Amino acid sequence: MKNLQDLRNIGIMAHIDAGKTTTTERILYYTGVNYKIGEVHDGTATMDWMVQEQERGITITSAATTCMWNKNKINIIDTPGHVDFTIEVERSLRVLDGAIGVFCAVGGVEPQSETVWAQADRYKVPRIAFVNKMDRIGADFFNVITEIKERLGKNAAAIQIPIGSEDEFKGLIDLVQMKKYIWHDEDLGAKFDILDLDESEAEEASMYREEMIESIADFDDELAEKYLGGEEISEELLKKAIRNAVIYKSFIPVLCGTAFKNKGVQPLLNAVIDYLPSPLDIGAVKGFDVKDQEKRIERKPDTSEAFSGLAFKIATDPFVGQLTFFRIYSGQLKVGEQIYNPLSDKKERIGKILQMHANKREELQTAKAGDIVALTGLKFTTTGQTLCATNKPIIYDLMDFPETVISIAIEPKTTADEAKLTKTLDQLKMEDPSFRYLHNKETGQLLIYGMGELHLEIIVDRLQREFKVGVNVGSPQVAYRESITGTAKESHTYNNEINGKVQYGELTLKVEPQAEQTVTFEPEFKSREIPKDFFKAVEQGVMDSVLGGAMAGYPFIGIKVTLVNMKYDEENSNELAYTIAASMAFKSACTKAGIQLMEPIMDLEVVTPTDYAGDVISDLNTRRGKILSMNPKADKEVIKAEAPLSEMFGYSTDLRSKTQGRANFSMFFKEYHSMEQKLAKEVLEKRGIFI
Repeated sequence: MKNLQDLRNIGIMAHIDAGKTTTTERILYYTGVNYKIGEVHDGTATMDWMVQEQERGITITSAATTCMWNKNKINIIDTPGHVDFTIEVERSLRVLDGAIGVFCAVGGVEPQSETVWAQADRYKVPRIAFVNKMDRIGADFFNVITEIKERLGKNAAAIQIPIGSEDEFKGLIDLVQMKKYIWHDEDLGAKFDILDLDESEAEEASMYREEMIESIADFDDELAEKYLGGEEISEELLKKAIRNAVIYKSFIPVLCGTAFKNKGVQPLLNAVIDYLPSPLDIGAVKGFDVKDQEKRIERKPDTSEAFSGLAFKIATDPFVGQLTFFRIYSGQLKVGEQIYNPLSDKKERIGKILQMHANKREELQTAKAGDIVALTGLKFTTTGQTLCATNKPIIYDLMDFPETVISIAIEPKTTADEAKLTKTLDQLKMEDPSFRYLHNKETGQLLIYGMGELHLEIIVDRLQREFKVGVNVGSPQVAYRESITGTAKESHTYNNEINGKVQYGELTLKVEPQAEQTVTFEPEFKSREIPKDFFKAVEQGVMDSVLGGAMAGYPFIGIKVTLVNMKYDEENSNELAYTIAASMAFKSACTKAGIQLMEPIMDLEVVTPTDYAGDVISDLNTRRGKILSMNPKADKEVIKAEAPLSEMFGYSTDLRSKTQGRANFSMFFKEYHSMEQKLAKEVLEKRGIFI
């Protein structure tokens, strides 16, 4: 492919069970990549290649693939819909040029839809919407558009309308072409007829076409002029106007179909080519100058530019070892070349360049601007880091990784397992930045932290099956935090002799609560006599102490630390002394200020049949839940609430039994709140800490 204008880098994103993977499977079938259709429920979906995905029928890891459509190349990343794997969506959207938001025609805008759309907003990704499952009972295409407008706050309009719905869904009317598409059922939807509209269809279509034109007229002067003048608007002009509005993130075109019943996928592919941007439409990508991080520089999507790109995912392949998924923004890359990682200040050599198709791969000799590939041979590069030409370095924006709120204790079963465990956990941490592990000094336990119960279940499953490490597993625990209730000052002098040399550092720190749920350090005291490195040593001492807390070993949050004073002895002062003094002063000041336990509060959305709403609400009240709103939706009730994570273990089982399996919920981390003294005391006593 010579022309970047003919390349699309897109992601498919949605709430769990909206049909992302099924839609991707149909795309691969109709573009000729696969000769047969894989099904999620049979465990044969190409993109769900992990054993854990096939068993559970859900997507866990984002998988990349490439296909051709009408002489255009499309790189597709199929992302998970479960909230526990939201990091996979985050890092995929970071490097994509466009996305398809898939919505269930019955469920509409669901909780995780809102989350992934907020992520796409953060990375300014242009989108089109595909309303899937039009064949399902209760399908309501126009209700989904209303919800996209109201719940997601988007300027959206149909560019297709369905012909029939539920059992009667047989095709669609394209409002741009003013033609109808009717699919043949006997050949898996590969063939369809494009027909003229009859009189009643033309009348209905004209009404929705006008609505669509009104939604985009503000973004194209020529279109607005013709529309206001009552002139006929050509297909070419309308496509151009829709494309511009989508690229400038001002409009969401809404399409419809049923991927499972093989209807609507080919027009969706046409829409990807017609309306989503190429790397050229996105234009130059901005980054930072390595020497001066205040200075912004940019790279154009051009092979003649200096090489640069972003590593957005690390994965382990049993045949080729560690794979680094990589988006090239500028220049080109050849096998065996040496490139530079400015964040770790290391040079890397490219072993292989691979074009991925889920877990299968094809070797390339060269990759160019706009390509999404996997690289082997990289030793120092992790998720979110930039790689570039040595003589023209650049750093692209780093990614934000979500807070982990749940942990379990694990221990190796045998001595052989113990030897492998830490190495394997490091590998999993490299692959998944939302996973971490910690040796708790207080209890001697090894804790692994994740985004939810399912996330940790998958990690343990992979440890045992994929990496052959035997582990015993404890029950899930809440990742509490510690904070302070008041303000305090504390001075500390470290004056000690080590190996015949005196180590001296003396300082005063002040701690005070802050709304921001992090620990920040501010050197209020300034002195030209004291070397800069000593100030860094003080900050290092504080930040090293943050992770261990001061009461129960939980990390500190919500504290502003100020360096108030510092004494310096030219002969005996050194960095180590100030680091130790800062650590002791910080913990002592926090204890003096009064320590409180903080618990994670979760945002919760429950969709339940109206008959069971009362039972659901009373159950949430017993879990210390707080009901925020209730909204009717068809014959169901949407309950929004917040509740402490500690009360939500096993909630899915309880909810199923209370609603005869007819309700579902989604839950994600909101913020930390201080705990009542009585509850905090119970938590601490379970850990053998008595206050």
